Amino acid sequence: MMKSRRQQSRDEQRQRILEAARSLFGARSFDDVTMADIAELAGVARATVFNHFPGKHALVEAITEEVLSYWAGMLGHALADQETGTPALVRALFAHMGAGIAHYYRFYRGVFREIAKLQVGLEEGSGAARARAAALERLTGLLARGQGRGELRTDMEAADLARAFDCLSNGTINQWLFEDASGPLEQRMERAAEIFLGAVALGAGEPRSATVVSLPAPPRARPRRDIATRRRS
Repeated sequence: MMKSRRQQSRDEQRQRILEAARSLFGARSFDDVTMADIAELAGVARATVFNHFPGKHALVEAITEEVLSYWAGMLGHALADQETGTPALVRALFAHMGAGIAHYYRFYRGVFREIAKLQVGLEEGSGAARARAAALERLTGLLARGQGRGELRTDMEAADLARAFDCLSNGTINQWLFEDASGPLEQRMERAAEIFLGAVALGAGEPRSATVVSLPAPPRARPRRDIATRRRS
C-alpha cells in the first residue's frame, strides 16, 4: 500500500530530525543538546520535533532501535554464512563492532551510555526492545550452532554464552569510549574476542586470516551534508 504524500512528508521530516539529533549528539553530548538545537538543524519548528518525539530520551530510543537493528542485521549475516566456522565469525563480529564504533567515535561517545541505559529498561513491545530481542536470539542461535558443530563448549547454555559475549563486547567499548581511549579500539576488540574464545572455543579453530566475513556497513551516524543548510519550515 502506497503512502500518501502527507505521510511521506511526515516520514521524511522524522528522518531529518533523527539525522540532526545524531549529528548534534556526536558533536556535543546528550546533555548539551536541546530540542531547539535539533529543530534548528533539522530545519523545522521546535513544536514539530515534539510532535514526533516527546523528549530527548524518545529520540535516543529511536536511535537505539536503529543501532540494535543494525547489530541484529550483522548477526543475521553471520547466521546465513554456513561455511565459516564459529570462531572466525565471532572474531569478525568483534572486529566489525570495533571498526564501526571507532569510525563514528564522537557519535557513540555522545550517546553510548544513554543507549546502554535504555537497553536495561526498554519498554516491552517497543521497536528497540524487539530489535534487542532479535539480536540476542540470533547471537544465541549462532553460538548454539557452534556448539552443535563441536566448535564451542557444550557445558554452558548458549544463552549464557550470548550474555557473556554481550557483556564483554559492550564493556570493552564503554571502557574505551569513556575511560581509556589509548590505542585503537580494533586491537582491544581483537583481544576481547580472544578472551571470549579462549574460554569457550574447542580446538585450534580457524587461523586468524579467516576472519574476513561479509557484514553490512555501519549505520549512518551523521546527517547528509545539506541538512545544515535547510531553513526552518
